[in-house]
Amino acid sequence: MGSISVLFLVFMFLLAVDVKAQQNHSNVIPLGSWLSPIANRTSWLSPSGLFAFGFYPQGRKGFAIGIWMHTQPKNTIVWTANPDDPPVSSKATLNLTSDGMLLLRTEQGEENFIVTFLDEEGPEPADSASMHDSGNFVLYNNSSYVIWQSFDNPTDTILGGQNLSSGDELVSRSDHSSRRYCLKMRTNGNLVSSPVNSTDGSENAYWYVATFYGSGVKLSLNPRGFLRLTTYSSSLVILANNSYPGKKETSTIIYRAILDSDGIFKLYSHHFWGNSNTSSNVSLEWSSLHDQGEVRGFCGLNSYCTGTGSKAECRCYPGFHFMSPKNKLLGCYNNFSEDSCSKGPRIHYNIAASPNISWGDFPYSVQLINQENCYKSCLGDCYCRAAFYIYEDGTCNKFKLPLRYGRSQNSSVIAFFKVIQRNGGSLDDHNPVFLKDSKKKIILILSLTLGSIAFLCSVIAISCFFIYRHQVHRYRELSPENVNVEFAENFTLHSFSYNELENATDGFKEVLGEGSFGSVYKGYVSEANKTIVVKRLEKFVEEGERGFQAEMTAIGRTHHRNLVQLLGFCIEGSRKLLVYEYISNGSLADLLFKAKKRPLWKERVRITLEVARGIFYLHQECEVHIIHCNLKPQNILMDDTWTAKISDFGLARLSVPNQTRISMGLEGTSEYSAPEWQKNSPISVKADIYSFGVLLLEIVCCRGSIEVNVLTTDEILLSNWVYNCFVAGQLDKLVEDENVDMKTLERMVKVGLWCIQEDPALRPPMKNVILMLEGTVDIAVPPSPAISHS
Repeated sequence: MGSISVLFLVFMFLLAVDVKAQQNHSNVIPLGSWLSPIANRTSWLSPSGLFAFGFYPQGRKGFAIGIWMHTQPKNTIVWTANPDDPPVSSKATLNLTSDGMLLLRTEQGEENFIVTFLDEEGPEPADSASMHDSGNFVLYNNSSYVIWQSFDNPTDTILGGQNLSSGDELVSRSDHSSRRYCLKMRTNGNLVSSPVNSTDGSENAYWYVATFYGSGVKLSLNPRGFLRLTTYSSSLVILANNSYPGKKETSTIIYRAILDSDGIFKLYSHHFWGNSNTSSNVSLEWSSLHDQGEVRGFCGLNSYCTGTGSKAECRCYPGFHFMSPKNKLLGCYNNFSEDSCSKGPRIHYNIAASPNISWGDFPYSVQLINQENCYKSCLGDCYCRAAFYIYEDGTCNKFKLPLRYGRSQNSSVIAFFKVIQRNGGSLDDHNPVFLKDSKKKIILILSLTLGSIAFLCSVIAISCFFIYRHQVHRYRELSPENVNVEFAENFTLHSFSYNELENATDGFKEVLGEGSFGSVYKGYVSEANKTIVVKRLEKFVEEGERGFQAEMTAIGRTHHRNLVQLLGFCIEGSRKLLVYEYISNGSLADLLFKAKKRPLWKERVRITLEVARGIFYLHQECEVHIIHCNLKPQNILMDDTWTAKISDFGLARLSVPNQTRISMGLEGTSEYSAPEWQKNSPISVKADIYSFGVLLLEIVCCRGSIEVNVLTTDEILLSNWVYNCFVAGQLDKLVEDENVDMKTLERMVKVGLWCIQEDPALRPPMKNVILMLEGTVDIAVPPSPAISHS
């Protein structure tokens, strides 16, 4: 009897093992298997039934091949095979053929590979396939090695356990065929969202995370919702973390990160309860952006985005109409002639104005004029289709069509649009017609404000015109050589005669300092009741009058609150002088190194950002990009409101057109000079980034980059001391006895150390520097700066 019981238990055990083996083996898809949209088997399921691979409906009557998750009210697609191909009919079949190929046979008899298996010797056939519970569809060879998997070929989604490697991208789609946005893991280590088919420039990116680590970085999502940027050895940036210690889950949770159809990268969690695999609760765990209007290209060409959050709406600019009223995302068009500058019947235009609308394209013309002259300039320019006037810096930006990345938001901008005039009136006497708003109060406020601004601008413009004419006439009388008359008439800067400047400086009597290219004198212009600074270019390399005028034009167009304003010039033979505004509170060097009490921490943070914005303007925002090449505390001046202003910002460009070290006269600034100066290598904007990094660390510590009178030899070189304190977690040593925000201190130190890297490629661009200083983007741990000085 006992032996019978033992045999019964052994039999039951073997039966259970056999059932389990069959369950495990049931997920294996053998050669010869096939699927059809209208057959009994339309898909291959994962063991739990949560995921399926096969045909799913696409469009009205078509089908596509992909992977989906069983959720309610409809399935969630996580991968699509050949997403650019059109849908197939219900008579198509998918076959895992006996020779190991996964083939799609269409109704017309065409055969297309769903995946290919290539090695050095040619196609490698599959021996079996499997749909995993992770959402990964895998093909194996006869040695059970993976030869292809869907996780290595993402479309718009990554799942838990999946990575986005360097060079890979996710592409969002509004439907099966419309590719709109991509999220790319670039080879430089940056994760960037931008419209599809756009260039890699910063003007097209609307969201990114910078690491500066190069091709070893990948985007990783683990099965517990930990979304981050990693290298092979460490985590760099954490985007979302839903893995909390002690968190007890009574359900199955699947995490899914997707570049959604609106262009926003999002992380979702799907919670499944009990034995039901087809019902779930979906939660949004994280989103890269919270406003659809921030997505560049959300609205099509010649349209702009209004509203916030997920309720953004697209509208056409004045004079434009929707390409398709049913799909407003496609953009707008108008009836303008493509070649309006050609000879032919004259079309009369008017100007429609709309406040708080701007767009992201580059203007073909930037002028420093008032608002009224801005729309008149566009009205009289056959190439101009739209313009916007920026109140903050007083610039008029003119554009051709099409207009991209339009958005309505509260800003100090007013947009002007050229529209075809219907009443046949005169072209010369139009005032802008402002768009109607539903709120009468807004119309009244805008009318009063813009009317007052227009009146003041008109008064200022008339006054400037008469003053300008008077100065030109006077200069002609004082300059018998008449060298600069034609130049002065076409230039917005004030042209001085040498005698005027000699009288203004009382014979160049009061010397304020010695610059890199000559002496600096204090002067006074009684007619304008203004104190000035005159720089006489004594060490200037002779380039000829025409070259000097061209460079003066470039510098004269710079206009920024953190740059010392150039007021005028003088050219008389070999005499070349520049006239700047007078800055009353000395230099940043005086404030940091000579003041009895070091500036407050908040003031130092503010000054750092002001200097960074000034450099960014020189590098990217002004019409002609300028490399400073001589950044140091002595060239950062403080005005009467203690605002930092960069001086000498044009002399590097004036003296060295080829951007080399020849005749630079920078021998006394080696501690601020990038290593490429000493190697006599070509100079780029990264040389200024290096100088800014040294300057930033000096602002943080209120001491020079090289100090001899220190407690230990480790403190002599500031960069080494700062890096050692950073590695040791002792940043408080840098700012002893100060009330300092330690997070801001760490952020500034990390930025400074990145900027002074010996390899220029590792130094971040100025735009990234500003974003990191403001705390907008995370900062990776910087390596040790390898610094060498002559």
